[in-house]
Amino acid sequence: MEPIMLSILGGALAAGLAMCGSAIGCAISGQAGAGVVSEDPGKFGRLLLLQALPGTQGIYGLVAMFLIVNRMLALMDVNALGIIHGWQLIFAALPVALTGLISAIYQGKVCASGSAMVAKRPAEVGKGMIFAVVVETYAVLGLLATILLLQRVGMDVLAQ
Repeated sequence: MEPIMLSILGGALAAGLAMCGSAIGCAISGQAGAGVVSEDPGKFGRLLLLQALPGTQGIYGLVAMFLIVNRMLALMDVNALGIIHGWQLIFAALPVALTGLISAIYQGKVCASGSAMVAKRPAEVGKGMIFAVVVETYAVLGLLATILLLQRVGMDVLAQ
């Protein structure tokens, strides 16, 4: 497989898996929120925050995709993009791809529970968000791991 194809696959995995997780997580939370809003439309604003939270993982995946493409282009600029770099870019993409996929789904479930809490106690939306942000922490750590790994990809040729 060509190095450029491997590199693009890394970016596609980072963005695609994280965005899939976000779509699923937002859907889970949105379904719960819609049920609550059907009973009390005045709670829409509070529940929209909980519904949108799992969407951040998709943003992290997109950021990682841009970083991966930039690293690939930097290696291409010095005529040094090789198979090893393509594989490095794929492996560097995995932390944000996998944590984005899994954490967004579970964050959606936590947000759905938060929606149930808001149905009974509307003033407690902040507590529901805090529960969801704890799950978010791991998506942020996945993005950080990807960024740190990308720092090393191609350093053997870019440092010269």
